[in-house]
Amino acid sequence: MKKTNRIKKNAEFQAVFQKGKSSANRQFVLYCLDKPGQSDFRIGLSVSKKVGNAVTRNHIKRMIRQVFTELKQCIDSEKDFVIIARKPCAEMTYEQVKSSLLHVMRRSGMKLPSEERKREEMQ
Repeated sequence: MKKTNRIKKNAEFQAVFQKGKSSANRQFVLYCLDKPGQSDFRIGLSVSKKVGNAVTRNHIKRMIRQVFTELKQCIDSEKDFVIIARKPCAEMTYEQVKSSLLHVMRRSGMKLPSEERKREEMQ
């Protein structure tokens, strides 16, 4: 994932938390903020120490980034996302993480490609 697609500064995280809309399931909380005029979507990741050790937290972040990399064509470029990982995602496989993130994205009102929906319904 390119650096232009990442939220790093605390002020940017706080703006998404305060002004954005949230949706959640058992594994993830997704905050979404519209940013008109922005060329690329950006994501910020938050994985607490309660979820696991550094190796576990980094593994979860890599899986989340990979899901967004695979879906980058169908994600609106004028949005900022902050994803908070909850404790149950520490034991999940990549397919489960992807399915759970797609579920949260649909709950937030995002349109997803039909093939991803079909794959998720089969599981």
